[in-house]
Amino acid sequence: MATPTAAKAKVATPKKKRDIKLESWVLHVQTTDNNTILSLVDENGNRVLWGWTGKLGYKGSKKSTPYAAEVLTKQILKEAQTIGLKEIAIIFRWAGLARDGVFKAINEIGLIDIQYIKEDTAIQFGGCKGKRKKRI
Repeated sequence: MATPTAAKAKVATPKKKRDIKLESWVLHVQTTDNNTILSLVDENGNRVLWGWTGKLGYKGSKKSTPYAAEVLTKQILKEAQTIGLKEIAIIFRWAGLARDGVFKAINEIGLIDIQYIKEDTAIQFGGCKGKRKKRI
């Protein structure tokens, strides 16, 4: 028999929005072959807003399309404008198709200045040394 306290489920209390008033933020864009992840970070490196294309309901190969990245970018930047976003710096990571969608969304929203655009993709160096052949 269950006790009355065990039967009660934990009720999640809604989080209060922090009073964030920043004008310049950094948008980290990770575009892979399978997904696109956007993170909006403040000056100290704290993630304020973020999302991925699967969160919007896209599944499979549609998650990596430029259109899905465009819709996600619009959603995040509109939410950031309510907090006070005016300037943005963009850092891209990995090589995917969603880069065009991010730029298109920023141009369509307007009223956001781009400070700089940086490429942060890792460079492959060829890997470790291979095994040597056995002597006969």
